[in-house]
Amino acid sequence: MRGYHGDKMDEIKQEEAKQFNNYKRKVTAAIVFTVVAIIGIVSVYFYVQYKSTHISTDDAFIDGDIYTIASKVTGTVKVIHVNDNQSVRKGDILVELDSSDFDVKMVEALSAVNAEKAKIVEIDARIEAARRQVEEAIAKSDAIKAINELQKANLAQAEKDRERAENLQKKDAISRERYEKALTVYKVAVAQVKAAAEDQKSVLFAVETQKAMIKQAEALRITQLSSIKQKEAVLETARLNSGYTKLVAPADGYITKKSVQTGNQIQAGQPLMALVSLEGAYVVANYKETQLEKVKPGQKVEIKVDTYPGKKFQGKVDSIMAGTGAVFSLFPAENATGNFVKVVQRIPVKIVIDKDADPEHVLRMGMSVVPTIVIEKK
Repeated sequence: MRGYHGDKMDEIKQEEAKQFNNYKRKVTAAIVFTVVAIIGIVSVYFYVQYKSTHISTDDAFIDGDIYTIASKVTGTVKVIHVNDNQSVRKGDILVELDSSDFDVKMVEALSAVNAEKAKIVEIDARIEAARRQVEEAIAKSDAIKAINELQKANLAQAEKDRERAENLQKKDAISRERYEKALTVYKVAVAQVKAAAEDQKSVLFAVETQKAMIKQAEALRITQLSSIKQKEAVLETARLNSGYTKLVAPADGYITKKSVQTGNQIQAGQPLMALVSLEGAYVVANYKETQLEKVKPGQKVEIKVDTYPGKKFQGKVDSIMAGTGAVFSLFPAENATGNFVKVVQRIPVKIVIDKDADPEHVLRMGMSVVPTIVIEKK
């Protein structure tokens, strides 16, 4: 009997211990669940708070300025100074064309300009000579005028002497010879006055003729100046074309897509290579339209680049495009056709990268990035 009761007690104790252990497990599970739930709620809360102030997208890439290198003139490639992916500085010579034909045209244009300028010198000399002749004729006219006045005075005196001699001769107070001498002096004075008047007219006519020649020469000079300007324009064009035979880098960057070889005959405007400027690289991020309610230019941006894991770049929002990507696509959506399906649109946002970014981590065109716009709480 005693052994039976002892076994029964052991079974009861084991059962109580088992129930106690089950209770402990339930309490522990409840505590763990409660802790996990609290952690989850807190995590969700902070995640929601983070997402409300940090707007990100993985539809983003590095973009920048790409210069198409093309010649302004037609010619033959003489020297190529660069290779694909080579770094160049602004002003470096990339390609040289054969400038022989352009140099010859420049010499011809220069000769034409000098010839036209020589004509101007000749015209100026003619104008100057005509002006001197006018001045001399005017001086001569003044002298003749003075002589004419003197001749008129002599004529008046001769006429008085003739009249007096005529009266005296009628009274036989003087001889016939003396009268004829007075008459001759009078006739000579009349002739001298007429001659002086004719000389005066001749000189005045010469003055007017020379003035007309000066006006004609001045008009010719204006025409010649226009001709010189035209020839100088031809010369400047020849100089520019000669200068265009050297293609220089418009900015710092890297050469890519080189498609020209020495000896190639190229046409004006033909693309020869591209220059990618990495100095002003920026991010184009295509955010969903529902994400942009609080996005404004100037907001800070954290940028992760797939090429450099663990590295963060800093930037700021520069601008937001005036339309969605679909509006500017090659084939924009035709919502009026009756097949409309509403799709959340994406709007490109330009993000500029801070200039003090790590130079050892070069950002290249097309790299995938994940930008996160930080919106300050109000």
